[in-house]
Amino acid sequence: MVSEEVQLHEILDLCPDCGSVTVCDNNRGELICCNCGLVIAESVIDQGPEWRAFDAQQRERRTRVGAPMTHTIHDHGLSTIIDYKDKDYSGKDIPAKVRPRFRRMREWQRRIRVNDAIERNLAFALGELERMASSLSLSKSLRESASKIYRKAVEEGLIRGRSIEGVAAACLYAACKEATFKNIEKRSPTKRSITLSEIAENARVDKKEIGRSYRFIKFKLCLRTEPIKPREFVTRFISELKLSQDVELLATKIVTAAERRGCTSGKNAQGVAAAAIYLSSRIHREHRTQRRIAAVSQVTEVTVRNHFKQLVQILNIPIDSIKKK
Repeated sequence: MVSEEVQLHEILDLCPDCGSVTVCDNNRGELICCNCGLVIAESVIDQGPEWRAFDAQQRERRTRVGAPMTHTIHDHGLSTIIDYKDKDYSGKDIPAKVRPRFRRMREWQRRIRVNDAIERNLAFALGELERMASSLSLSKSLRESASKIYRKAVEEGLIRGRSIEGVAAACLYAACKEATFKNIEKRSPTKRSITLSEIAENARVDKKEIGRSYRFIKFKLCLRTEPIKPREFVTRFISELKLSQDVELLATKIVTAAERRGCTSGKNAQGVAAAAIYLSSRIHREHRTQRRIAAVSQVTEVTVRNHFKQLVQILNIPIDSIKKK
């Protein structure tokens, strides 16, 4: 009976002397009885979050001790850097006599962080990935996936003989295609299917080299991807053309019907989406010129016109219903 009472006191953290409720003083690390003031335990470990704040701004954000690991930095973000602001931990300026020593320490630290060829390769390539992803407003998950793919390519020795910029852009494109295949990216203006032309516009190499590197990496790493479907571009193009929701719904139905009949396979997805939008806008009397739609969809006017004629013929849409107002 006595042992059961002792176990109950230990489970409920009750005072063994008077049986009252105990409280933990986190500042002193002590477990104290609320009634008699008996110190039951000392040096108690605080199990709460490790919030640290050195200024009012960090205190509002309640940031943790350190940043999480990430694949977008060559050292996974585990190392620290000496800041260039020449200030100490409290925000005060470092004396002028000490600043040269800090500059030398900062330079040596920069050299130590990147100490071999692979580290230099990763530092440059991941910086290029971050630059292109920021220009395209890609999500953090896509940046992590692209960094993982590039690290695998480095481990397999696939970078030798190819430009770092081309392989980095190809890895970013592969991550976008892989995300579309896994259906983990939501369809929104900032999280969308990225085309090879868009990546080539933000990369420092041409489109042909990116495509060649992408096919090589996809084959060697056995990446699971699928072609982009035309309906992935409908919402984007409608938003840029400032058309109504009715036009978007009809264009989506047109693209879906064309996909079911198998007339979109092997064709340019952007061209099919542009033709569907052009057809829908004609039906709803919200006409946009072929030149404007072609400029938004990054295809030629001839492509829009040819796909438009094919959609009208395959879906048996009366030509009288799509005449201009």
